This record gives sequence, C-alpha cells and structure tokens, in this order.
Amino acid sequence: MESFFGTLKSECFYLKRFTSIDQLQKELREYIRYYNHYRIKSKLKGLSPVQYRTQPSRP
Repeated sequence: MESFFGTLKSECFYLKRFTSIDQLQKELREYIRYYNHYRIKSKLKGLSPVQYRTQPSRP
C-alpha cells in the first residue's frame, strides 16, 4: 500500500495543481483506473494488475 501511495504522489499528485476538491477526486479516479488497467509492472510479468489477476491460473 505504501508503494502505491508513493507512486500516486510522484506520478499524479505532485505534477498538477488542483483548484478544487472535485478536480482532485476526478484525477484520483482516473489515476486509479490507469494504475489498475493500463500501467504495466515488471513484478507482474509485464502485465497490469487487472491483467495479472484475470489471467488463467496454471496448475
């Protein structure tokens, strides 16, 4: 969890200025969707978290 929040801050939060709470919430939702569905991780064999979790399990 700490790793996720560190990544969130460095890739999203620190790079932008937010003028309202609504704008911040929207950006957080978009980033979380990107992180889970599109951002590949070398620890997950080059897959996104969703791709890794939904791949067929191997015996």
